[in-house]
Amino acid sequence: MELQLILTIPVLLFAVITHEVAHGYVAYLCGDNTAKLQGRLTFNPIPHIDVFGTLLFPLILIITKAPILFGWAKPVPVNPWNLRNPKKHHLYVSLAGISANLMLAVLCTLGYGLYVNLFHPSTVNDLVLQVFYFGIRINVILAVFNIMPIPPLDGSWVLFHLLPEHLANTYRKIFPYGFPILVLLLLTNVLQNIIIPIYNVILQFLSAILSLIV
Repeated sequence: MELQLILTIPVLLFAVITHEVAHGYVAYLCGDNTAKLQGRLTFNPIPHIDVFGTLLFPLILIITKAPILFGWAKPVPVNPWNLRNPKKHHLYVSLAGISANLMLAVLCTLGYGLYVNLFHPSTVNDLVLQVFYFGIRINVILAVFNIMPIPPLDGSWVLFHLLPEHLANTYRKIFPYGFPILVLLLLTNVLQNIIIPIYNVILQFLSAILSLIV
């Protein structure tokens, strides 16, 4: 338990910060400097930490031996009206965090394989291998969790911008109720039952990549 805490909390912290920085940086590239002005385009964890989402909630999941581990940082502020093309660029911003986590998962997979080839660790409990192991899984679960089309998750904005205008406006009406809906789906394990199969498919794909390296 102690080793898992020592390794997973920093890996999760880095993953959620990268997720938020990606949102802010893509917004900045597309014309919105709100996150930059508020000092959120940084990997310093202090501006990003949400006490419950970044620390307490993941700790509860670890202690209760939940099948998946995830959390969140303070959302990076984005003003869509500052974007040069609000609809298209807000879609890019919404996808940025998910894409960043998937890229980290791929990098951790490559790192795992290269480390095995270069250093031939004698056990899978090697600390570096464990960091890569948790890095793969945490980043995949964050990507899959955030692509769910439930407000306030990123997937809700992705779906909003992909829907025809009349359907998007109808869908937007559920946004004020998104967080209670999300909590209900988590408490009833409905969301986990959707997330875990997708999570496993992506892990199988990354395992296939790893098998080509090791």
